[in-house]
Amino acid sequence: MASVLITGANRGIGRAIATEFAGRGHRVIATARDPRTLDDLDVNQRLALDVTDDESVTAAVAAAGDVDIVVSNSGAIFYAAVEATPLAELQRLFNLNTVGALRVAQAVLPQMRARRSGKLMFMSSVLGRVVLPPSAAYAASKWALEALVEGLTIEVKPFGIQAALLEPATVSSGALDDVTTYTLPDDPYSAILRSGGPRAGVITPQQVAAEVADAAQMPQLPLRIPVGDAARALLTARHAAPADVPFILAG
Repeated sequence: MASVLITGANRGIGRAIATEFAGRGHRVIATARDPRTLDDLDVNQRLALDVTDDESVTAAVAAAGDVDIVVSNSGAIFYAAVEATPLAELQRLFNLNTVGALRVAQAVLPQMRARRSGKLMFMSSVLGRVVLPPSAAYAASKWALEALVEGLTIEVKPFGIQAALLEPATVSSGALDDVTTYTLPDDPYSAILRSGGPRAGVITPQQVAAEVADAAQMPQLPLRIPVGDAARALLTARHAAPADVPFILAG
């Protein structure tokens, strides 16, 4: 039985992951900014954790005790053409999606190094490998996360610690039901914005959770783990496409 800490467990993918690990008999520490949103989860601990706040992360990790696996799931998205992207919102997105994930990893790494074991699993996306407007800002936050985690994987290997990037495509988590969109006056990019990003091959949060838990139980984590058939197909197509031109999703 492993001790598993999950960020952003209050809804969608994070909630499904918490339920899946608990159902497999693991000790689950579910976290969210407001722990009251976790009251109905059948887990071992429910803790307040805001990945954008140093003190919150430090307190939650201390309360959690020994942690074998971290699933860093907290994140957000907005739609905008690059020209229309509010820079303050871009910084906020990076602070949550990228810096927040790193903040949690830094908090648990000392105990994992001391034990010479541990697994860090970061919720990335197929958009950590490709860019599909109007999600360039979100993709940028995930591309940055992918670079940090790839470096981290090399650095922590001598300490017996593993890190992996989880890369689902579209998930029916509700996160894309009402996405904040930023536009320009008389928006010249309206045709692109209407696409709203890829929606084919949608999988459920429960399907994501099952694949995440399966991966966590593997003796050796791959660096990148496409989650779901649509993700695997899209990333295979990206790999086969020329690298010197933008990848355009057919259809």
